[in-house]
Amino acid sequence: MYTQISINRRRTVYMFVVFFALIVAIGWALSYLYDNASILYIAVGIAVIQSWISYFFSDSIALSVSGAKEAPRDQFIELHRLVENLAITAGLPKPKVYVINDPSPNAFATGRDPKHSAVAATTGLLDILEKRELEGVIAHEMAHIGNRDILVMTVAVTLVGAIVLVSDMLTRSWFWSSRDDNDSRSAGIFAIIAIALAILAPLFAQLIQLAVSRKREYLADATGALMTRFPEGLAEALRKIEQYERPMRSANRATAHLFINEPFGVQESQSRSWLATIFSTHPPIPDRIKKLTEML
Repeated sequence: MYTQISINRRRTVYMFVVFFALIVAIGWALSYLYDNASILYIAVGIAVIQSWISYFFSDSIALSVSGAKEAPRDQFIELHRLVENLAITAGLPKPKVYVINDPSPNAFATGRDPKHSAVAATTGLLDILEKRELEGVIAHEMAHIGNRDILVMTVAVTLVGAIVLVSDMLTRSWFWSSRDDNDSRSAGIFAIIAIALAILAPLFAQLIQLAVSRKREYLADATGALMTRFPEGLAEALRKIEQYERPMRSANRATAHLFINEPFGVQESQSRSWLATIFSTHPPIPDRIKKLTEML
């Protein structure tokens, strides 16, 4: 566990470095296009500010994008009790508890550290799971908090979105800009750079998101099962989650890796190609269930 915590911290640093380099590279290309060095300085400022926002506010952004609302204790007393008991078991501060009004069963954890963390569950998850199954899911999310997965998972949301947005700005600027005929050679060089950045930036953004290794789900499953001492509860919960066909209303590619299962429904996962499976942020649920049953 401590090795995984160290790995996750290093991944977060790597993500910020790659993000900063990409934004500066795109800023340099735009400054060349418009022959204005101040654009590069603005790009550096954007990279610094966005990194700061990603570290301190990415959890709020993820919760907002997912439509999560803080769960009143009097209405969700059982959920609060489960979170409290598991926090005590794991030796962690109690995270804030949120609920997403969505019939699709799912859940996720977010935050930059255990002291600034939150757990969110959909109303669909609360409706279909029995207490021991729900406990298994919450334990899985608490494991993400204890393993320090949540920072690298949450920061990826805002960094990926920022890189794609700036890349799109670069592409549009290139198409709508014009250069003097006498500078056609330079324009041609820039065109190559612009196209390369426009193509590679989203790819790098995807690689950043995939830096959130699928191994973290296996580790959270195992840690959560040890926490509850009842692997069958999480295994049965995963079976029910997998069987639900409809996607979440707030399903989003940028936040999909946060959830205990991809929020796009069973139809998309069944039609997924072999290559798409390799690049998936989640391991197949049957494999996760198999590993859990081996713990019995």
